[in-house]
Amino acid sequence: MMSQAEYIPFAVPDIGDDEIAAVVEALRSGWITSGPRTAQFEQQFREYVGAIHALAVNSCTAGLHLALAALGVAPGDEVITTPLTFCATVNVILETGATAVLADIGPDFNIDPAAAARLITPRTRAILPVHMAGLACDMNPIWRLASDHGLKVVEDAAHAAGTTCQGRRVGSGNSDAVVFSFYATKNLTTGEGGMVTTPSPELEERMRVLCLHGISRDAWDRYAEKGNWYYEVIDRGYKYNMSDVAAAMGLAQLKRLDGMNARRAEIARRYNAAFVEMPEVETPPERADCRHAWHLYILRLHLDRLTIDRARFFDEMKRRGIGCSVHFIPIPLHPYYRKTLELRDPCTRALAEYPRLLSLPLYSKMTDEDVERVIEAVRDIVVQNSVRQTVSFDGLEATSAVEAGG
Repeated sequence: MMSQAEYIPFAVPDIGDDEIAAVVEALRSGWITSGPRTAQFEQQFREYVGAIHALAVNSCTAGLHLALAALGVAPGDEVITTPLTFCATVNVILETGATAVLADIGPDFNIDPAAAARLITPRTRAILPVHMAGLACDMNPIWRLASDHGLKVVEDAAHAAGTTCQGRRVGSGNSDAVVFSFYATKNLTTGEGGMVTTPSPELEERMRVLCLHGISRDAWDRYAEKGNWYYEVIDRGYKYNMSDVAAAMGLAQLKRLDGMNARRAEIARRYNAAFVEMPEVETPPERADCRHAWHLYILRLHLDRLTIDRARFFDEMKRRGIGCSVHFIPIPLHPYYRKTLELRDPCTRALAEYPRLLSLPLYSKMTDEDVERVIEAVRDIVVQNSVRQTVSFDGLEATSAVEAGG
């Protein structure tokens, strides 16, 4: 049995003394729910991505739902999104009462704008693209679709803190709202948390009211020195606000985000350099005009060149003390969505890619030794299970095909 010290987990948060000190200071301040640190985090994150407005929330899921609800998405509407995403992306659409419509992915694993265009109907209200693994979607054709058809755009940027594309950071573009995740495994973490950016002062105001029970905005500071006990509920809202404790951690993490992302990119480069030489696997998609945040490193197995499937590959990595994952089980394959969603697009590419996806460990606290162990584990499994193996006859080498599954 391998010791815990020898095991390389799939993901580890990068928390240092600055984060710990910031949280302790917040606890000692006596203000631990939404307060001055939350407001400061909103301001600094807004400045970091180049957005006009930012609202801190307690999860990306909450932020996505908040944005859709504030935009008026409701029963009878349709929202187009991707099948290759976590279930929360679809659940927030269903929570508004709208219908989730799945458009297949393109070669970059992000939603295919052409597939989305084919699914637009008079009931379509919004498009919800996902920046998969930290690689930005090509938003220009999506924004053109939205402009041509009068649609709203809400970006799921759960993986994209620090992602840039065509010279601007994700979160600063033309979408109605962009929602980030600060979950424990994300590039920037507050434990649980998220942020919504928007260029619209009206949408920001409405989201801020809905974020805290639908209470008038003046009531946000009612416990401050100049606050007032009186408040009014002006809409049916939610409980989606971020705490100052979480914001304190976020402020410390934000200062380190570019450095942590640079380490992720360095690890991804080392992976790419090693795996590009292996015909049995394929490295993740990239775009020359984007800086990938590398939230995930998704290796693609060429199963026709291997004698094992993805499940066996996963087990072999685990046996070597390497934690892996799969991102994601496509939405149409989950029992609930098979029963509840109408699949107007067969999502051929997403379903074909799924059996060969394997996410390797990638986090800023990984050591060079950890990275080399992952590379060696992949190399070892590939060599042992390649369809083409080298057979030696009296000192001469020849290549023979081994039956798949042998």
